[in-house]
Order: sequence, then C-alpha cells, then structure tokens
Amino acid sequence: MTTHFVGDTAVLTGRSLRHILRSPDTIITTAVTPIALMLLFVYVLGGAIDTGSSSYIDYMLPGILLITIASGIAYTSYRLFLDLQSGIFERFQSMPIGRSSSLWAHVLTSLVANVASLVIVIGVALLMGFRTGAGVLAWLAVAGILILFILALTWVAVIAGLSAKTVDGASAFSYPLIFLPFVSSAFVPTDTMPAPVAWFAENQPVTPIVNTIRALFAQQPVGAEIWIALAWMLGILIVAYLGAMAIYRRKIS
Repeated sequence: MTTHFVGDTAVLTGRSLRHILRSPDTIITTAVTPIALMLLFVYVLGGAIDTGSSSYIDYMLPGILLITIASGIAYTSYRLFLDLQSGIFERFQSMPIGRSSSLWAHVLTSLVANVASLVIVIGVALLMGFRTGAGVLAWLAVAGILILFILALTWVAVIAGLSAKTVDGASAFSYPLIFLPFVSSAFVPTDTMPAPVAWFAENQPVTPIVNTIRALFAQQPVGAEIWIALAWMLGILIVAYLGAMAIYRRKIS
C-alpha cells in the first residue's frame, strides 16, 4: 500500500469535485432551503420576535448558516452510499492507494461544497440587510468555527453513508440535525421558551455555537461559550471520526 496518502486523497477529491461541477444543482439545492427560511423568518415572522436593538436578520443568520451545513452534509452520505453500492471502493482497495484516501476525499468534497453554499447564503443575507462591523480576525474566527462544524457533521455523515441500507436511509439522518437549530437560541431567545424546552436548548451543541458566531458578528465578548462550542464540536468530530474509521475497516476487511 502506497504511503503517498496526500497525493491519493487529492486525486480522489478531484474526482468527487468533478461530479459536483457536473451537477451544481446540489449546491444550489443546499442553499435554497436556508434562503427560504431567511425570507420566511425575516419578512413574515421576524416582526413578532423581540431581539433587542439588533435587526432580526443579524440575530438569526448564525442559525441559518448551521442549517445550511446540516442540509449539505446529507449529500455526503448520499454520494458515499452510491460509491459503496457501485463497488468502486473494492476497486480502490485493489489499487496501490491509501486505504482511507477515498473517505477523506468525500470529507474534503463536503468541505468545499458546504463552503460554497455558505458563501451563497451569506451573499443573500447581505442583500436582505445583514450588516456586521466584524473585523478580519472575527471573520476568520467565524470561518474556523463553521469549518470545524462542517468537519464534525461530515464525519457523522460518513457513518450514515457507510451504515445505510438504502439511499433514503443514507440522507435521512440529517433531518434531526436540521431541526436542532430550531430548538436553540438560533431564532428566539431561550428565556422565552417553556422551562424544559429552554433547558434542552441551553444544553445542546447548537446554542453555544450560534451565540459565539452572533457575538463575533456583533463585536461583543464571546465569553466562555466559545470554549463550550469548541468542546462540543471537537468531541463530535473525534467520536464520529473514530466510529467512521472502525466501520470502514470492517467494510473493507
């Protein structure tokens, strides 16, 4: 087995990216749902929600960005499942390439595709009135958080793609992840929720991530929530990566 892991991964990533370039509707479709939600919440529901002095688009954009990612990773598990069903993984294993290169190619493809979707959503948000005085370092911090969130959820998607029995099952796992921001501080303050719902909202991973991104955009102190957010994302990433690799080794053994 060759040790040129980086080169093998780059070649296989190029293969996956070419599939997306031939079917760019996947990126567009990923962006459509979050954009539709922005339009609904800002122009229909936003007037009934008190977010203080900030505009509602500024308040809810962090949650929309996380929903964009949760929607996009469904395609990762879908593409991985199709590769497994086509037998391409068995052919890769008969070639002198890194054993995990094919998995990392899907992960990197997910990263590129989701970043493209995020750029589209942020562009639409700017047209709708989103404004921030965040500097370069704050934007880099937001980008780092979003990339880490993509990687964490992508490895969860890899587990789903490797374990699924049907095409529908490969992508259905993302539905709870898309729903999770709605039970968080993404769209309404948690202190407006009933006590049990508020407790759940304040103790699940989306809320500290949303609050951290919102504070960075608003040029406010992030406090301890950034460390809680990072702990959640790194924990999910490590557990999902180890689980995905264990399942993958069983698949190809």
